[in-house]
Amino acid sequence: MNKHVKDVTPETTDLSRRSFLVGTAATGLVLGYAGVPGIEQAAAAAPANFEPSVWYSIAPDGLVTVTCGKADMGQHVASTMAQIVAEELGANWKDMRVQLASNDPKFNDPVLGAQITGGSWSTMMNFDAMSRAGAAGRMALTEAAAASMGVPANECVVRSSTISHPKSKKSMSFADVVKSGKATKTFTADELKAIKLKSPDQYTMIGVSVPQLDIPSKTNGTAKYGIDVMLPGMVHGAIVTPPVRYGATVKSVDDSAAKKVPGYIKAVTLDDKTGTTTGWVVAVANTYANAKKAAAALKIAYDGGPNAKLSSESLFAEAKRLQGLSDSGEFFVKDGDPNAAFGSAAKVLEAEYTTNINIHAPMEPMNATAEFKGDILHMYSGNQFATRSGAIAAGAAGIDPKYVVMHQMWLGGGFGRRLDADMMVPAVQAAKAVGKPVKVIYTRENDMTMDFSRPLTYQKVKAGMDGDGKIVAMSHDVVSAWPTARWGIPDFLTPSVDKKGPLDSFTVNGADFFYTVPNHYVRAIKNEMAHNATPSGQLRSVAPGWTFWAVESMIDEIAHATGKDPAQLRISLLDGKGKNDGGAQRLRNTLLAAMGLAGYGTKQLPKGEGMGVACVSSQERATASWTACVAHVAVAPSGEVTVKKLTVATDVGTQVNPDGIRAQVEGAALWGMSLALFEKATLKDGGIEQTNFDSYTPLRMSQMPEVAVNVIANGEKATGVGEPAVTVVAPAIGNAVFNAVGARVRGLPITAEAVKAAMKA
Repeated sequence: MNKHVKDVTPETTDLSRRSFLVGTAATGLVLGYAGVPGIEQAAAAAPANFEPSVWYSIAPDGLVTVTCGKADMGQHVASTMAQIVAEELGANWKDMRVQLASNDPKFNDPVLGAQITGGSWSTMMNFDAMSRAGAAGRMALTEAAAASMGVPANECVVRSSTISHPKSKKSMSFADVVKSGKATKTFTADELKAIKLKSPDQYTMIGVSVPQLDIPSKTNGTAKYGIDVMLPGMVHGAIVTPPVRYGATVKSVDDSAAKKVPGYIKAVTLDDKTGTTTGWVVAVANTYANAKKAAAALKIAYDGGPNAKLSSESLFAEAKRLQGLSDSGEFFVKDGDPNAAFGSAAKVLEAEYTTNINIHAPMEPMNATAEFKGDILHMYSGNQFATRSGAIAAGAAGIDPKYVVMHQMWLGGGFGRRLDADMMVPAVQAAKAVGKPVKVIYTRENDMTMDFSRPLTYQKVKAGMDGDGKIVAMSHDVVSAWPTARWGIPDFLTPSVDKKGPLDSFTVNGADFFYTVPNHYVRAIKNEMAHNATPSGQLRSVAPGWTFWAVESMIDEIAHATGKDPAQLRISLLDGKGKNDGGAQRLRNTLLAAMGLAGYGTKQLPKGEGMGVACVSSQERATASWTACVAHVAVAPSGEVTVKKLTVATDVGTQVNPDGIRAQVEGAALWGMSLALFEKATLKDGGIEQTNFDSYTPLRMSQMPEVAVNVIANGEKATGVGEPAVTVVAPAIGNAVFNAVGARVRGLPITAEAVKAAMKA
């Protein structure tokens, strides 16, 4: 443990959203939406409290409470925000506390933006602003303490929640200063921007593995998740979903059998004007158990709608048809003239790559509790996009979003699933129908069959090489549903380079790689059939989970076709020319680090074993975390693949909490392996066939490989770590399988049947 934090003993805090809203005076925060009738205003902050920023306050006892505007789903982002503040503030870690933000408009910060947690954006996009907030507090406290002690402020030192003056040996604790009431300095945006922050060599907290502040409350049960919410007079709702994923309508509901269930109240057919759900019914009862019994007793007749006969096969067929049209889609990258270069190339390779539907399946199933208090709708749920979720809840209720109060809870897993707010709709409409607070909890079957899944994708990649084996051209078509377009938020779409219209860049990120290829096209094609039949969402790693599968597999195919070592080919392509300056070098370094740690190219492996490499700039080119992987696999004659070891190197710039980063990278790598080998959902007759973990089979503990992680921290801007390692593992495993037995598999997941078939080909 670092000497600066060896005495860390974070205390626990009850982070119930109800106690947070009614007890904010204790922490110096003011919540409540001024000017909106019907919302009770929180008590004004006591004069003795000091609130240098909307994001944290310091109480008279010296405790620093950081309000996290991001969803904490086990990645400890709340503690990360607190650690960034503590570094510049000069606080002792044992004095730090965290709580979660509501959807009060004051938390829609002009710098930090909407309350959305995804894309591995949180640390990289919040580091500077939270650092400046901490520094501003330190400066204000120092100025007040210096005035009280009668010493020059520039001679004071701030450390461990104490402002001291070495010459006079005078000191004041943060608590002393706050109680004095003299810390009143405020900062304009320009003044905040002008603050000189610490350089990495001055850090005493950043880069230290301090204990995560949320662990004690999560282990003693005081941390409140959405599924824990209990309100006075609350009843329960259980949903009944149609046999098709989307497009069904309810023709009739017979609840005569449900009326025999004790505690049954009502069956509510959803009328969802937001278009989030179709064909859903909610059975409401006094307990969840009775609600489930009543739901099972309902007899519901459906019209299956326009998607009732669709299957995975029909979605793939439509994707191939669309790719074959010369005028379909929009261009994401359009550099040079690949078609001309293909005409003069010495060798041309073409390959098709596919991925199947994948399901989020977080351990805490979807849930939400809705309560109307007069004109105000209170929503209790864990969600990753409070801004949009509040709007969905408002749409379901038929009210203005300003009349919705979101009570953010801890999340029992998210991975992108809780960017969507479907769970709000049944809770809201059931609560409105019965006039009581209603908690809705999905069954695992509900969640799997109605997940906003990772879309099925079809990609075609074509590459041309000159006589020396150098890549001179590449074209890459990506056909999928467009998850971000479904949100209907124009700012999340990207203008196409051919000016045909906006495209969903979150379906093609990663195809704009850091390799130097002079002629390069990337085309984004929306599969409208899949978009409508399988409304898709953002699953951890988003597009790079499939685009890098294609890119990094093709790079390997080129290497073998031209007689080059796959790793050395990548190194030669990462020359940093033109727009790739800077990023290519950092990616090259991570590849070299992974190769060195894995012993790539230095070991004689047994027959049937192989190593494969991949390197990626996930999650987006503009906000990249440079990551490389070497996968070591063994392939049995049956085609079964066993991953023996994953070696991952990642360049994170500035690392806040090393232990937290390693945990994130390890978890991401294992998720990537699970997607690569084990996870597959299929559509049949418009519905998802897999309903639980017996048929949708993620990585099990018995299948765990050794995982080695090399974190490169070089003092550059902090990057994200939650998603990048997911994207690099599948192509590394696929390339390792080829090196082991000569079988090239181009579809995910990589099954034993597919490997055996490729071995025979």
